[in-house]
Amino acid sequence: MELSSSAHSLAPLSAEQIAGFREQGFLTLRKMVAAQDCARMQSVALDHLRRAVPPLEYEADVGYPGAPTSRDSAGGLTARRLRDAYQRDDCYRDWARAPLLVGMLEQLLTEPVCVTLAHHNCIMTKHPHFGTATGWHRDIRYWSFEKPALISVWLALGDENANNGGLLFIPGSHRLTIRPEQMDALDFLRPELAENRALFAQGQALSLTAGDVVLFHSGLFHAGGPNNTEQLKTSVVFAYHGASNTPIEGTRSAASPDILVSESLK
Repeated sequence: MELSSSAHSLAPLSAEQIAGFREQGFLTLRKMVAAQDCARMQSVALDHLRRAVPPLEYEADVGYPGAPTSRDSAGGLTARRLRDAYQRDDCYRDWARAPLLVGMLEQLLTEPVCVTLAHHNCIMTKHPHFGTATGWHRDIRYWSFEKPALISVWLALGDENANNGGLLFIPGSHRLTIRPEQMDALDFLRPELAENRALFAQGQALSLTAGDVVLFHSGLFHAGGPNNTEQLKTSVVFAYHGASNTPIEGTRSAASPDILVSESLK
C-alpha cells in the first residue's frame, strides 16, 4: 500500500508524541492513509457486506442494550463487524503491514511487532437504526497475553464523531486500577456506580475523517454511541503486540496465528 504524501513526510514519532501516548493512552494521526486506499478498503467492505461474506458478527449476536433480540427479529441481520479482515483482501493486509505504521508501533512497544489475528482483525461497521452503543470497556478484558500491553490501531474510512457512534476515550484510564465490582458480567463499567459516572464525565469524543488513524493502549477505557445518522460508518481495526509478549497457551488469544510484521526479523 502506498501511503499519502503527507504520511511519507511524517518523521518517526516524536518524543512528545510518545510521551503523550504513554500519558493519555492514545495518539491520533491525521490523514495517515491516502484517500484512494481508504476508498479501496471501503469498496471491498461494502461488497462483502452486500454479499454477507463470512465470517460476520451481527448486532443480534452481541446482546448489547437495544440490539435486536435475534437474527430473525427486525434488524437482526445488521452486521456489526466483518471478521478476518487480514484474510479478506490485500488492501487490508497491506495496511496492517505498512512500514510507517509498523515503525511507529515499534517505537511505542520498544521491540519488534506482531499483528494478532485472534483479536480485532476486522472491519467495524455501525449502521443507522440498528447500530447499537458499546459501553465503556478495555480491549484487554478478553485477551490473554503474558503482559497486558497491546496497541489497537483504528483506521477511519469516513467521518466519525459523537453523532454516528464514533470513539470515546477516557484519557489516562489505561493507568487506572479498577476494582472488580466496578465491572458488570460483560466487563463493562457499571453505569449505576457514582465512581464510574465520575470516570464517564472525563470521556472525550474523537472526530475523525477518512484516513485518520488512532493508536490506543489495550487498557484504555473507550466506548461508542449509536449511529444517529442515515449513513453507514466503517473502520478497519487491528491489534498488535511486542514479539516477546506471547499469547497464553490454551486461550482464545493463542487460537489464531500471530504475524511478525517487523522487517528486521523476517
